[in-house]
Amino acid sequence: MKKKLSHIDRSGMPAMVDVSKKKITTRTATARAEVFLPNEVLNAIVNNELVTKKGSVFQTAIVAGVMAAKKTSELIPLCHPLFTEDCQVKIALKKNHVIIDSSVKVTSKTGAEMEVLVAVSVAALTVYDMCKALSHDIIIGRIKLMSKSGGKTNYSRKEPQ
Repeated sequence: MKKKLSHIDRSGMPAMVDVSKKKITTRTATARAEVFLPNEVLNAIVNNELVTKKGSVFQTAIVAGVMAAKKTSELIPLCHPLFTEDCQVKIALKKNHVIIDSSVKVTSKTGAEMEVLVAVSVAALTVYDMCKALSHDIIIGRIKLMSKSGGKTNYSRKEPQ
């Protein structure tokens, strides 16, 4: 059977997926983003934290990621509004880059995949925003779904995390 795009109707127009007949299940998803930092930013890190005139970069990025996950349906046009039961965002330094990991949990008819991807994306953008006064050479990259479970399709990335 040939796969088709889920958000395109029979006439080729954008459409929200009808989830009315799906079962409510607990759904989880994890994602990761990486932010590559130039030396100007790396040199400002003290005790694994970066504090700018705007405040603590990593703590602010964590809060921004959680807030973004809860607002996903307002940002991605065809996403269903979900009640986010849990969203965790963790940030770690690794050599010249920041690793942002997030997990989201919902009990719903549709999953947490987009919510977790939005969480890491906005957290990464927040790191950029708060550090751009030091350098514009910051690179946001490798935003990827790591796993999802609880829906029709379960997924786990096969590469090293």
